[in-house]
Amino acid sequence: MKTKKRYEQDFLENIAPATRQMSPYMVEGGQEAEVKLNQNENPYDLPDALKRDILEEFRKECWNRYPDVFPNQAIERYARFLGVPKECVIMGNGSNELIYAIGLATLRRNASMLIPSPSFSLYEKVATLLEADVIKVAMTDALEFQVDEILEEAERSRPNLIALCAPNNPTSKSLALEDIEDIVAHSRAIVLVDEAYIEFSKRRSALELLDRYSNLVVLRTFSKAFGLAGLRIGFAIANPALAAELLKPKIPFASNRLAEIALIKLLDNYHVVQNAVASILRERERLYDELRKIDAIKTHESDANFLIIELENPTRVFKALKARGVLVRNVSSYPLMEKCLRVNVGTREENDRFLAALKETLAG
Repeated sequence: MKTKKRYEQDFLENIAPATRQMSPYMVEGGQEAEVKLNQNENPYDLPDALKRDILEEFRKECWNRYPDVFPNQAIERYARFLGVPKECVIMGNGSNELIYAIGLATLRRNASMLIPSPSFSLYEKVATLLEADVIKVAMTDALEFQVDEILEEAERSRPNLIALCAPNNPTSKSLALEDIEDIVAHSRAIVLVDEAYIEFSKRRSALELLDRYSNLVVLRTFSKAFGLAGLRIGFAIANPALAAELLKPKIPFASNRLAEIALIKLLDNYHVVQNAVASILRERERLYDELRKIDAIKTHESDANFLIIELENPTRVFKALKARGVLVRNVSSYPLMEKCLRVNVGTREENDRFLAALKETLAG
């Protein structure tokens, strides 16, 4: 019998180099606080009566059975809500899963992704894992998109994928529909427009362009305005031919029946979302006005459900706020945002707590 060779065990040699160089996604400061304003969530939970209705329908489900490979009932209902054919719509376990699926469908070694910078960190992470090149186009000092530079770089570099988060996280700035169309029309790339915050925006949606361009993908989420961050629901919308290609690498059975039922019930009670958005927008304006009265900080106008403030020593202020029971997001590690904190708009009471804690911190 042939002698078996024993090897010195080193599992790391089997981990991809790109993975070894990464750190897992972390939320600085944790996810628990008396006043939690760090993850751009809707501060209003669903009404108890609606929750009971959702849970009662889910109780009737056979929990031992798989859901549909792809959640057709929810897809059809959301397509009707948007006014697009159901063949245009892909549902995922949060929009993050769909970013991975789109990356798998478009990126590879020697391919590239163009990203305005700073933007949502997951785009770059997916590109790096797939060994694609990452091409960054810096925002202005005022954290605005530079459309001409994006167009010039797209023409020069010929990326496979362009990711536009509009309104943008973490900057809170947005793009006019005309600018998005300019990029879509004058690029050979597939253009991903991530509209996670569109319900809070003054701008028109890129969905208006769907009939005219075959290289456009619009991303939506139920984690922000819809208040279902805990159920992980996201959508990608594209022309049917492109959607069919993006569906190929997508994980099957990724959307559970509870999420599907909750989505349908919430769309049937859309006034719940409308009321929450209206309240958040009122509070956004009030919070912006109050922050502008504080001389020690600069507050950026926002097209999302959060505000960016610039101040000296943001890390010290972040820690001081946390010690006072208020958790915001420290975004000072992003390029062009070295003096910035991000605070999402909460309830009136939460916003007042934040303002009081911020003033105490700055006075101290």
